[in-house]
Amino acid sequence: MSIVITGTPGVGKHTIGKELAQKLKLEIVDINEIAKNSGLFEENDESNDVDTEKLKVILREKISDRHIIIGHLAPYVLDNEKVNRVIVLRRNPYDLIQVYDERGYSDKKSRENASSEILGVITYDVINQFQDKVVQINVTGGKVQEVLEKVNSAISGNIDTEEVDWLELVTKNNDLKKFFVD
Repeated sequence: MSIVITGTPGVGKHTIGKELAQKLKLEIVDINEIAKNSGLFEENDESNDVDTEKLKVILREKISDRHIIIGHLAPYVLDNEKVNRVIVLRRNPYDLIQVYDERGYSDKKSRENASSEILGVITYDVINQFQDKVVQINVTGGKVQEVLEKVNSAISGNIDTEEVDWLELVTKNNDLKKFFVD
């Protein structure tokens, strides 16, 4: 069984992925780590572009049936047939801005990532790639153990995807400019 944990940077992919791998006794495949170790990141200004075609080839060789695969690049580099379940972790963009500040991200990078979360870019791309294998989980305010329980239920097929609409929240708070205007 291969399970993907994905989502915007800062949602808790690695924290949840490591706990899950330990519990299920599965190996972790960290997409970003493989890309870095393979020299596939091209640094441009404040972003890191990745040669997804080369990364896709490398991952095909590394992934077997029993892995926890972690990374926001999952929908762009993984084959549908190699994956049993995809968990998209979602988090309130206001919380993410705090996480990015703590990580020392530039304002531009913080807003780029938070706006991606608001628009559900990764969720959209994951659903296009993996269709009915996808479960979306809102991790906002959740403790690791609570999120793990939801993830385990999602893997078992015991919970449906959670509805997440950050655009409605940000619009209601009149904060579109905070996230989308330079």
